[in-house]
Amino acid sequence: MPSKTHPRLRVAAVQAAPEFLDLDATIDKTIALIGRAAKEGIQLLAFPETWLPGYPWWIWLDSPAWGMQFVQRYHDNSLEIGSPEFERIKTAARKHRVWVSLGFSEKAAGSLYIAQALIDDQGNTVQTRRKLKPTHVERTVFGEGDGSDLTVCETAIGNIGSLCCWEHLQPLSKYAMYAQNEQIHCAAWPSFSLYRGAAYALGPEVNNGASQLYAAEGQCFVVAPCATVSSAMVDMLCTDPGKKQMLLAGGGFARIYGPDGAPLGKPLAEHEEGFVVADIDLGMISLSKAAADPSGHYSRPDVTQLLLNKTRREPVVVRTSPAATAVDDGAGAEPPTAQVLSA
Repeated sequence: MPSKTHPRLRVAAVQAAPEFLDLDATIDKTIALIGRAAKEGIQLLAFPETWLPGYPWWIWLDSPAWGMQFVQRYHDNSLEIGSPEFERIKTAARKHRVWVSLGFSEKAAGSLYIAQALIDDQGNTVQTRRKLKPTHVERTVFGEGDGSDLTVCETAIGNIGSLCCWEHLQPLSKYAMYAQNEQIHCAAWPSFSLYRGAAYALGPEVNNGASQLYAAEGQCFVVAPCATVSSAMVDMLCTDPGKKQMLLAGGGFARIYGPDGAPLGKPLAEHEEGFVVADIDLGMISLSKAAADPSGHYSRPDVTQLLLNKTRREPVVVRTSPAATAVDDGAGAEPPTAQVLSA
């Protein structure tokens, strides 16, 4: 008989298209999916990268000048943490008793970030994080995260971490997560229908391979949601035959992998919307860890080490000096001052 029980739970990866560039409508769809997940006994539901309000595919299709037509609308429909829209999703998680890993475009003042939030089944925000480095042309839209975004959260259902898209091709970032004893990893992807047949690295084989290798390397469960591109999105963005060749409808390849790299759950057809579902037992992790724990007994820190700086980067630090308390010696005390220091 085992001396300790381990969490067992049903997890699901969302495969669906957002209501593109419409925050409120996509939140409606998000809440409906959370409700459906609850009816299916799902306890953790993971959404794709920038699910809200959709991935900005135009950045891969034409010049920045052409793409400017979408910029204001994308900003207006990005999600602010703590906003009424954000609270709607937290309320749905609490109502349906479902943990939610949410991918979204985060609006913070005048900047956007590729973000993920982990919300527990009581509607509490456990974590928000930003993609450490936007990939290639994503840098024309989004800012960067910092070391605090490489954090695994200890929760009642396991140690949960999250990364977006090609963060799964960053060896040092992955190792930083493995070293925090990650047990469930939410790997958010946008869609795999861009440049099909012309850029193999952007396709499902490589990117699902990255999720699968993450599971085997880190000996953790990987829940990898993946959005689809709808025909309405193609109609909006693909305004000439060339663009229609570059971005296809479909591209949904959501997956779940076990700590030995084994595929779990039944995949959906690439145009199909729904969930990939798996029942997982965190007790399985010890079997994989016994063979090769990359940051434990299978590591060689005397040969290679990782430096992880988890300091949160603040662009502006405001410091106000305390009021003068000394007795005026006749020269007059200096009034309190505020200093603004650029980091």
